Amino acid sequence: MTQSEENYLKAIYHLGKTSTGMISTNAIADEMRTKPSSVTDMVKKLAERELLNYKRYQGVSLTEEGRQKALSVIRKHRLWETFLVEKLSFNWDEVHEIAEQLEHIQSEKLIDELDRFLSFPKVDPHGDPIPDKNGDLAQRQSKLLSSLETHSSCVCIGVKDSSSSFLRYLDRNQIALGDEIKILDKEDFDNSVHVQIGERKLHLSHVIASNLIVT
Repeated sequence: MTQSEENYLKAIYHLGKTSTGMISTNAIADEMRTKPSSVTDMVKKLAERELLNYKRYQGVSLTEEGRQKALSVIRKHRLWETFLVEKLSFNWDEVHEIAEQLEHIQSEKLIDELDRFLSFPKVDPHGDPIPDKNGDLAQRQSKLLSSLETHSSCVCIGVKDSSSSFLRYLDRNQIALGDEIKILDKEDFDNSVHVQIGERKLHLSHVIASNLIVT
């Protein structure tokens, strides 16, 4: 498969996680930052290869084979992010763009050996689950920090927003995966939260709290 084809399948997979029906070509165009006409040409091509179900004016969904292809790319992406952080000491806000390039390496043996070398990690540096070789994802119970009530306690296990700017914000405020967080108070006016992490007390906006995944 071409890199472009793999990127389309991955984008449709991610869009499908927040949609209960068919994915529109306009939504795909927004995700891929391209024209709807270009999307239509690509989805027709992928449908001919039986990687997508495509219905004109209704949208697309992944076939089982398309889903497995998308999960394979996601697996490679998250394994490479883990390798870059754990073995090459990259910061977690530096690895996404590099992994975007590495995820298109086709050697299954290399990826299997990378997985073994990393001791078969279940999550990447951002807390996202890593699919195994068969495309299975570890299930976990999680919520957003913003949904918790006052006096609740939790552990940060991931981020919803993995942009470099958000990750740098977390670094500046010394918020990391594995941190225990206690909700001290919530503001009715703007839904911001007062939290305690270790001995430190912080005030987090609703946007920040809505992007921290906890359990």
